Amino acid sequence: MNIRLAEKNEQPPMQLLLLADPSPQLVNDYIKRGQCVVIEEKEEVIGVYVLLPTRPETVELVNIAVAESQQNRGIGKQLVRDAIVRAKQAGYKTIEISTGNSSIGQLALYQKCGFRIVGVDQNFFLRHYEEEIYENGIQCVDMIRLSRDV
Repeated sequence: MNIRLAEKNEQPPMQLLLLADPSPQLVNDYIKRGQCVVIEEKEEVIGVYVLLPTRPETVELVNIAVAESQQNRGIGKQLVRDAIVRAKQAGYKTIEISTGNSSIGQLALYQKCGFRIVGVDQNFFLRHYEEEIYENGIQCVDMIRLSRDV
């Protein structure tokens, strides 16, 4: 597997990015302002994330996604670890990540990678998304914010 920056002239893997955030408008905004990183296997993009500078010395890991057929292989963990390394190499002191209250697997993964819960944005998904989102039989209502030093 190869993890690399997406090329400037390369089409971002929108199908994957929309797995992590169903809003094309928000995804396009992240891509314009952030750094898109992909993971490939046999020249096929199977995962992606975006590093988005938010404040001085702070970057947010957004839109992390792995193709459904490739999940449960440790690829998400590889991507999170790669993002932490890239953030440190770029001089950031803190990396943040957010997910929905219903994203049980993601919450476990991020905590295994050293992130700690630092806040809850109540009703975030009700305010910002027109359609209801469900995962694991739970309505996605609140955004859970996590952070770690790099």
